[in-house]
Amino acid sequence: MRTLVLGGAAALLVLTSGPASAATEPSRPSGQDTVAITALVNGPDTAKRLAATRFPGAAAAGQAAPVAAQVPVFQPTADFVAGRSDVPGQLAYVAVPARTGDGRAATVWAERHGAGWEVVNVASGVDEQRFAAAAGGGYLLHEPQVNAWYAVNGDALTVLDGSVLGLAPGTKLSLRSYRDALNTRYGTRLPGSAYDRSGAAGGYGTPETQVSQAVVSGPATSGPVVLLLVFGGLAVILLAGCAALLVGRGHDH
Repeated sequence: MRTLVLGGAAALLVLTSGPASAATEPSRPSGQDTVAITALVNGPDTAKRLAATRFPGAAAAGQAAPVAAQVPVFQPTADFVAGRSDVPGQLAYVAVPARTGDGRAATVWAERHGAGWEVVNVASGVDEQRFAAAAGGGYLLHEPQVNAWYAVNGDALTVLDGSVLGLAPGTKLSLRSYRDALNTRYGTRLPGSAYDRSGAAGGYGTPETQVSQAVVSGPATSGPVVLLLVFGGLAVILLAGCAALLVGRGHDH
C-alpha cells in the first residue's frame, strides 16, 4: 500500500490541452534539469519536509536494494486522446527516491514550474523506481484516473499495473488501440467538450473505467505513448470519491 503526499494544487490530475506536435517522443528532462532536481531534493527545505513526514501504516523500509536514479513519469495529453498529436503525453513529474524522518522509503515528486523545479508531492515507497526497473528500457506512462502504469517502447505499450482495468502485467498494447481506449474513457470530457462547458468539469459525473477490447487487439501506429492528465472534474472525483485509483496513498504534513 502506498501513501501519497499532495504538497500543492493537484496539477498532476488536470487534463492539459497543449499545442499539437509532429514529434512522436515526449520531451525528457535535460542534464541541466537533472542537476537542478538533485540540488532541490538534497536542499534544506526538502530535507526538513522529509524529516517531518510520517506515513500512517506504511511498512518499514528495511534493507531494500539501493535506488538513486531519477525517474521521469509521463501522462497522456488531451491532444493525444483527441487524435491531434502522435505524442502520447508529456512529462508530469520526476520521481526521486528518499527517506522520511522515521526511516521509511519515500519518493519525492519534482515538477517543472516555469524555468525551475518544485517539490509538489512526497509518496511512500518507491513505486516509480520499481516500475522503471520493469520497463525494459521504455519510459513510464501513468494514467492517473485509473492508476494504471505502462512502459512505452517505440509504438508499443506494456502494462505494468492495470488492475483497475482488469489488465494483467505484461499485456501488450499498441499506441493506436491505447488511444482508442483513452478516447472511449475520456473523449467526451476533454477541454471544450459539452461536458466541460456544462460545468461538470468541476467534479460531477463518473468517468468510464472499463477498457475496450480494442486496447489489446488494435493495430500499432508509429510513436510512443505519453500519459493523459485529467481535467479538473476528474481530479476532484479522484480526490473525493475514487481513492481506489490512488490506493494506499496519503498526505504528509
